[in-house]
Amino acid sequence: MRVGFIVNPAAPAGSGSALAQRVADRLRSAGVDVRTCEPVDAAGTADAVRALSRDPGDGILVAGGDGTVGLALRELHGSGIPLGVVPTGTGNDLARTLGLGDRDADAAADAVIGSASRHIDLARVTAPDGRVSWFSTVLASGFDSKVNDRANRMRWPRGPLRYTIAILREFLVLRAIPYELELELPGGDTVRVAEDLLVAAVGNTRSYGGGIPICPDAAPDDGLLDVTLVRSAGRLRLLRLLRKVYAGTHAGEPEVSTYRVSAVTLRAVGVTAYADGEPLGSLPLRVDVEPGALTVFVPR
Repeated sequence: MRVGFIVNPAAPAGSGSALAQRVADRLRSAGVDVRTCEPVDAAGTADAVRALSRDPGDGILVAGGDGTVGLALRELHGSGIPLGVVPTGTGNDLARTLGLGDRDADAAADAVIGSASRHIDLARVTAPDGRVSWFSTVLASGFDSKVNDRANRMRWPRGPLRYTIAILREFLVLRAIPYELELELPGGDTVRVAEDLLVAAVGNTRSYGGGIPICPDAAPDDGLLDVTLVRSAGRLRLLRLLRKVYAGTHAGEPEVSTYRVSAVTLRAVGVTAYADGEPLGSLPLRVDVEPGALTVFVPR
């Protein structure tokens, strides 16, 4: 077996590189031929994936967070080349979805050694100028995208606690935003929503921000996207609602609407959308699903 292994060296205190080295050692001890490279930035990561995809062997591994994995999947979507995920980032939400745990070197290596793979959907985002990108987890807009803005500016703490602190700080200046959405349902009907919202999230998987299940029923292989909309309420009520969001039990609350769609268009002024931990651009954006677009290594 032969794989390429791209390591993001930007993890805090080199811990990501150390974990990636444990994965490489475990693979080599199992007889896997591992070709390792460490690009210095995002452009280098995309270039490395592109170069390895011309001669991928049995697959390509990426060590990093959801953002680094996002760079890889944009190059590999539709190729059939298996992608292995070594979760060394802050959120690691795709790795959680795939059953790889959080920063678990053994699970990441054993998924490759076992050669079990799975086809998952990707969400395709189209901007008004025709620019296209893809994501694997959840698109955040509104309050949750402002949380991403704040979390990305923070240098401490690391891990999911960073998102928790960012949520609490953004909560202090919380306000609803006027949205217009067009929700394209699986049967062909379109539902239009025009109201003030705190959150408009589009999920290919169930969680973002290090395991927050904003779209608790989303599945990455059902050919559909889950949309969660949260309307404004009093601050005390919203604090209670946040607790339910963390538990994934918010879907039945009166301030929350959920939809299962084949595509959705989101419009709002002054809102940046995030997905896989990275900014996608300002609304408006259209999101649809590309079924089975990515092949991934998973635990047996």
